[in-house]
Amino acid sequence: MSDSDSGTARPITIVGDPVLHRPCAPVEEFDDRLAGLVADMFASMYAAEGVGLAANQIGVPLRVFVYDCQDDDGVEHVGHVVNPVLAEQPPDRRQLDDSAEGCLSVPGPHHELARPDYARVTGVDLHGEPITVEGTGYFARCLQHEFDHLEGRLYIDRLSKRQRKNVLAEMERMQEEKAKRAAEPTETKEAKEAKEAKETKTAGTGKSSAPAN
Repeated sequence: MSDSDSGTARPITIVGDPVLHRPCAPVEEFDDRLAGLVADMFASMYAAEGVGLAANQIGVPLRVFVYDCQDDDGVEHVGHVVNPVLAEQPPDRRQLDDSAEGCLSVPGPHHELARPDYARVTGVDLHGEPITVEGTGYFARCLQHEFDHLEGRLYIDRLSKRQRKNVLAEMERMQEEKAKRAAEPTETKEAKEAKEAKETKTAGTGKSSAPAN
């Protein structure tokens, strides 16, 4: 996570912001500003508890994305790609995975979306040196999801009109509930700890199997 040590978390852009709905421009200058952008992207991704982030998700229309994502074998992949190109799927690697997918720019809901179970991305790093990243399972989904962002496409744009409408309605509902909870009187620390202790005894908890990116 060293890439985020000097970065500053920025607000995440939300569906409807024009920067999310048009293709991003190629990076042409490999300088300290690019390094600072990548650091801010990592910081923003970690602050939002995501597994991937494209530059336009913090309002910068450049072709860069970062990731810190596990594959289906539990192997963690951390890095960045500048000016990425998503390789065409080889015939023997076109198996589809219809797992649930979420997005920091569509906060809250997840929806099943079929994507190839393998992805290969080529591009360059902060210094302009060629790099290749490939992955399977959830990491492959992450790579394709972030590349889509740079093309001006959200995952909900790949859903049917009805599915997209339902996801956006669920997002609005969840955001309204979140705002309502934030406006309620804050529990005292003691009352909150007692409540959490009681809930822990009665039910286990766990993270969602479909992190957002």
